[in-house]
Amino acid sequence: MIGSLPMLRGLTGFSRDWLRSDIPAGLSIAAVGLPSAIAYPAIAGLPPETGIYASIVAPIAYAIFGPSRILVVGPDAATMTVLAAAMGAIVAAEPATSGADRIAIASALALGVGLCCIAAKLLRLGVLASFLSRPILVGFFAGVSLSILVGQIGRFTGVKIESDGLIPPLVEILAKSSLIHWPSLLLGLVMFALLWIVRAFRFKVPGPVLVVVLSVVLSAIFDFQGRGIAVVGDIPSGLPSLSLPALQHMPLDKIVLGSAAIFLVSFGAGIVAARSFGSRTGEEVDANQELIGLGAANLAPGLFGSFPVSVSDSRTAINLSTGGVSQLAGLVSAATLIAALVFLHSALRILPIPALAAILATAAISLIDIQELKKIWRISRMEFVFALIAMWGAISFGVLNGVIVAVAATLVYLLRQTMFPRDGLLGRIEGRHGFFDLARFPEARPIEGAAIFAIQGSILFYNADYVRMRLTAVARGLPAETRCLVLDASAVTHIDSTGAAALDAVAEILAKRNIVFAMADLSEESRGILDRAGVIKAIGVQNLFNGREEALRALIGSVGETGAATSAGKLS
Repeated sequence: MIGSLPMLRGLTGFSRDWLRSDIPAGLSIAAVGLPSAIAYPAIAGLPPETGIYASIVAPIAYAIFGPSRILVVGPDAATMTVLAAAMGAIVAAEPATSGADRIAIASALALGVGLCCIAAKLLRLGVLASFLSRPILVGFFAGVSLSILVGQIGRFTGVKIESDGLIPPLVEILAKSSLIHWPSLLLGLVMFALLWIVRAFRFKVPGPVLVVVLSVVLSAIFDFQGRGIAVVGDIPSGLPSLSLPALQHMPLDKIVLGSAAIFLVSFGAGIVAARSFGSRTGEEVDANQELIGLGAANLAPGLFGSFPVSVSDSRTAINLSTGGVSQLAGLVSAATLIAALVFLHSALRILPIPALAAILATAAISLIDIQELKKIWRISRMEFVFALIAMWGAISFGVLNGVIVAVAATLVYLLRQTMFPRDGLLGRIEGRHGFFDLARFPEARPIEGAAIFAIQGSILFYNADYVRMRLTAVARGLPAETRCLVLDASAVTHIDSTGAAALDAVAEILAKRNIVFAMADLSEESRGILDRAGVIKAIGVQNLFNGREEALRALIGSVGETGAATSAGKLS
């Protein structure tokens, strides 16, 4: 029955035998997810219950509409940091007397992210997941992690930090060192150390779960709240209610821009995570299909007073390690969190804030992928530079502007990769078939009476001048006996009007030297552009060939492997 419903792909072929795997997996996901569900909202200045709401409704929505069996959605540190920046811009744009409703703003942004996902699906823009390259994402998240770490200073010390950025909060805490609440700082550092000890010795009990349980017990025994240590406070015990945020009272332009920024980062990072887990399980990840699941997973929190979510690395990893086989694990996790909300809210209210700061600081450090940065450095120094640019953008300009810097860095990287297309003069090597780059193969010899120049890449407005100068330099350096220059266009994927003008200028230079300009393997699309631009007429349609060999036979006669023309060819 379930298998016949296309919207329940994560439960297709449901069997009762799955209960043995999915129920323990769901309980484990809830145990690991509860601490982060309570801690992560603090990054955006939201109450802890919003994280629990998101961890309940988002997995349910994804189980219904998502295509994957094993992915688990939920609050994500990087997404929360971008959300915090977007909310800050929106709050700043509202009148000071309006009393901005942060929960309503977060809900509106969640709806906006969900609608971005649906729109991207309709336009088949799943390719956007690959828009932010892996090096740039790694660098951006490293910058985000430093922002999160600095944001925990106030929670660790009990001091209200009013400045933003990376350095100003550090200067401010030094100036206010006399106000540090040392019991809070000591508790936070002890819990932070405990998290790393659990990770180092690979305890069976997840570190965040141990920290939450231990800190709640200690809080109850020693009355942390009475001793000046901040605690979470009252958490509503009821279930989230369906509501629509009052969008008419919000700056819609900033809602749209903020939603787009969150969508780009959360979807890009989410698909990277999905493909990473998919490679382990053999599950194919279709970015366009995931847009539907992630869209639903964001619309649901937006309708139930919560915030945007993404694919959760930690929860998905727990799902895999405990043997989860379907989205039933996500549903069990949601049911477990509902029970925790109803029955454990009185215990959660005394959870100390420094313990949450320790969880957030540990999560932030985990975003800094040192091994991946080393790998990028080893593979490509240029990509490493772009990773640093993305990190610098998130640190120096704030997370929201850091997204813009990351996108700009991606565009610059793409342009740089295509601005200087690989090219070269080709020749023959005695005893070998084919043509070889004269610069790469010293034993290759030029073809007598002809030149073949290959370009690997498109000829567009931003590199047309470079291509024109390269061809012009080649044309002027050709020996006097050269009768033709053949442009090997087999690897030229596209030519625009500016590129056509550049080739027309080259044709004019060659004509003045009585050298025929010919083209081989020109695509139909590029031929149409050159035809409409008048370039074909200038060089002559008879000088368009299907390949280099055909061009040489027609223009200078049969060419042997040594590059010498064996018979004279008549020029037309």
